[in-house]
Amino acid sequence: MKRLLLVLLFLPSLAACGSAAPSPAATLSAQDVAEIQAGDKFNDTDVMFLQMLVYHQKQGLEMTATAASRAQSPDLKVLAQAVQATEKDELSMMKSWLTQWKRPVDVDTTKSLHADHGGLPATGPAEIKALKTVSAAAFDTAFLNLFLAHQHNAIEMAHLETTNGANEAVKAYAARVRESRQGEVQQMLRLMNG
Repeated sequence: MKRLLLVLLFLPSLAACGSAAPSPAATLSAQDVAEIQAGDKFNDTDVMFLQMLVYHQKQGLEMTATAASRAQSPDLKVLAQAVQATEKDELSMMKSWLTQWKRPVDVDTTKSLHADHGGLPATGPAEIKALKTVSAAAFDTAFLNLFLAHQHNAIEMAHLETTNGANEAVKAYAARVRESRQGEVQQMLRLMNG
């Protein structure tokens, strides 16, 4: 759990460091993730939050993979790589918790996904696909605009969980999500204005 906290706390410190490289030691091993228990007490908000964030982070990983290879700014590449390291570990942990509760890991995307799960807007597949074809000169701005909105949605989801969730581990995780994504948003705003 200590290493998870290091990963979650890393991103706000990255904003202060400029282009510091992420530490490989700050990631969780598969064994660490398997040992993290959320406990038996949970409600529908806990499940919804985790399912929605799983979906959200799969999109984020796709976007940051594109940024890691296409970004023109070295600082943006570092940010994308740091987000990937953090969100891959978080994704494993969330899936583990849902599995422990015998709840589906994935939401049914054929239904009105966000209306059924709190009404938050989703980043669309067309927007993500556009990142792969936008000109190199326009990529950084296009990515930052899209990813800012994307991470703002994570902050909103985390707020819903901390307000209405029942599971203390999930609520604590949501609070860390809110803090780390706010740090990312601040760094992205600096990159846009720099």
